[in-house]
Order: sequence, then C-alpha cells, then structure tokens
Amino acid sequence: MSSPYNEEAKHVLDRILSIEIVRVTERAAVAAARLRGLGSEKEADQAAVDAMRRELGKLTIDGTVVIGEGERDEAPMLFIGENVGTGRGSKVDIAVDPLEGTTLCAKNMPGAIATMAMAESGTLLNAPDVYMEKIAIGPGYPKELVDLDEPPAENIARLAKAKGVRPENITALVLDRPRHADLIAAVRKTGAAVALITDGDVAGVIHTSDPDSTGIDIYMGIGGAPEGVLAAAALACVGGQMQCRLVLDTEEKRQRAAKMGIKDPRKKYSIPEMVKGDCVFAATGVTDGNLLRGVKFRGNIIETETIVMRSVTGTVRRINAQHRQLEKFRLK
Repeated sequence: MSSPYNEEAKHVLDRILSIEIVRVTERAAVAAARLRGLGSEKEADQAAVDAMRRELGKLTIDGTVVIGEGERDEAPMLFIGENVGTGRGSKVDIAVDPLEGTTLCAKNMPGAIATMAMAESGTLLNAPDVYMEKIAIGPGYPKELVDLDEPPAENIARLAKAKGVRPENITALVLDRPRHADLIAAVRKTGAAVALITDGDVAGVIHTSDPDSTGIDIYMGIGGAPEGVLAAAALACVGGQMQCRLVLDTEEKRQRAAKMGIKDPRKKYSIPEMVKGDCVFAATGVTDGNLLRGVKFRGNIIETETIVMRSVTGTVRRINAQHRQLEKFRLK
C-alpha cells in the first residue's frame, strides 16, 4: 500500500521530468541553430538528432520511441522502437521530431522547432512514418464540432457558427502542397481565408489553440503521422480538438501499420485515442516564428525559448533561458 509520502514523491518526479525534457529540446534546437542558413537539411537534422539522443540518454526513464524520425532500419535517426534513457525510472512512451522544419532551418526561414512529447507507457499512438489526414481546432468549442469526413465547407460553417462570426472571418492553415489544391479552393469558396505554410505542421496545429494571437482558427490537410501525434499531444494539454487518419494507401504501408498494432487502416483517431494518458509536450524555437523565438547566440551566452505543457494539469509554461558557455559548461 503506497503512503501519501510516496504518492507525493511520484508527483514531484513527474514535475521534474516535465522540466527535464526542456533541456532535451533546448540542446536539439541549439545544435540545429548552429547550421541555420547553410543549406544542408541532412546535416542540421542529424545535429538535432544527435543532441536529442544524447540528452534523452541522461534522463532517469525507461523510454521507448514510439514516434520517431524513422523505423529501425533507418538508424542513426531516433527510430521507432529505440530505447532511450538510463533504463531506470518510469516506463514512458517518447515521440520526437528533433528538427521540425528542416528546410526552414537550412534556409533560415521562420518556424523551425525542436519538439518532443513524453507520456505514460502504452498511451501514445504507435504509428508508422507515413502521411496522415488531419483537422484541428482549439479549445472552447462543443465536442466533435468538426469532422474529418465532412467537406471543408461544412466544417468552416460549423466553426463560424460556434464562434458567432461569418465564414469570411475564419482563417484555415494549410500546408502549401499540390495535393491540397482542391482543399484550398473549397475553403476559399466559402469566403474563408487560407494561410499557407511551407513546413512545420506541429506548430501549425498548435496555432489553433490561440486564434486571437495567431489568427489561425482551423488546421486542415495531409501531413506526416509523427507530426500528427506530436500535435495531438500538444492539444491534449490545452483542450483542443483533432481528428486524424493514417494514409495507408499501399499494401506495404498497411503491413507496417499492422505490425505496430493498427487493426483498422481506415480508423479515424481523436486526441484521446492518440494520447490516452498523462503527457508532457515541449518545443524549443530554432528559427524565429509565430510560436517561439529562435536560438540567439550572444557572445558567450546562448538564449532559447521553449514552451512546455502538461495534460494532467493543463499547465503551459514559456521558458526563456540563458545558457552561459563557461569553461565547465559548454552547450553543444
């Protein structure tokens, strides 16, 4: 029988971990930021991966990567199924995107971030690295207000009615891809505006959580499945809504998904089905963007900005840190 003291100790450990993962995304962001604007996506991504793997290895956790940069045969990326941490401590699921927006970083464009989520073991959707259909809105709306299977016009109309505005006052965020031509046309036909992004749909989904600040009311379209689960973890912390479906359009993809426990290839996932337990989400800016400021190098000081959220408490923290590159401590 656990004592009140042990229960309190467990909660303290949880709070410690929610801060510890900030260091993981900070290190990845700084490593990638050193390569901003140099035109090498692979080198920047690898630097972020190496830094994130190194810091994850220091955490007192028994972690398994369930959402990663690739699958086991694609190492040295943080691959799905990789064990991280010291092997001691809580068993947890890990979802990572060490550098979301590799092109953004390589070209020194806005919006590149380093991000990860940590959750209780067995509670994050274990999905293959494939495409995923997505629709997301922020908190404060009736349940199941929008639906992945409804046409864009219906979802825009429902959202506008719930907000008490006309469709012309709604802005949808969509990845700028040829596959979205029909979606973009359908949204614009309603009178709603479309904001296009070239990369970074984790940050894009998070933008829906604060439309008054970001100007984004809804996210729609097809992006990566790893980014979808990470975004769901973030929205789980602030109460938003999201529906997703894996795009398993080949037999090879369906077989990969089946090996990970996906029984219904056409299943529509809500946030509680992708993030079933307590989770912590963190993201650190690599380049300046609407969500976070990028890494700043000022003499022997490195400045970072990180957002960290926890679902069980609904807490959202912004951490502005200064890392001094002293002889005994150099942030690599």
